[in-house]
Amino acid sequence: MRSVMSGIKHMFAIGTLLLCASLATAAGNERIKVVYHVSEGLEQASNAVRNIRNHLSADPAVKITVVTLAGGINFLLEDAKDKNGNPYDAMVQDLVSKGVDFRVCNFTLLSRNIDKSKVVPEATIVPSGVAEISRLQAKEKYVYLRP
Repeated sequence: MRSVMSGIKHMFAIGTLLLCASLATAAGNERIKVVYHVSEGLEQASNAVRNIRNHLSADPAVKITVVTLAGGINFLLEDAKDKNGNPYDAMVQDLVSKGVDFRVCNFTLLSRNIDKSKVVPEATIVPSGVAEISRLQAKEKYVYLRP
């Protein structure tokens, strides 16, 4: 009886080790999620776009969400252009095709009297930019970056 119990304990220990190893492997393969916080206007937006392109080049599997508020929403408004006259909508469309999400703060739209129809269609309007960043970090384990 003692050898049977010893065998069961041994098998249980091996099973526990295998389970732990498989969980560790799954956690190690978990996709990295990053939230880029853009709130300072077109120059910061241009820096963010460049950083995101570089980030995707280094880690194509990364999940990137860009949350904009205050002056940071400007590049996600129709007809927005960078300092060289290049339209942001083409840059945004390219990044969306690579899996990047864009979110715009509704409080900013309301405070600046900007109609929602002026936001590029690739972006999602969220109630609050700061609340969205907080939620992504706390609930969805996003890493925070501010270009």
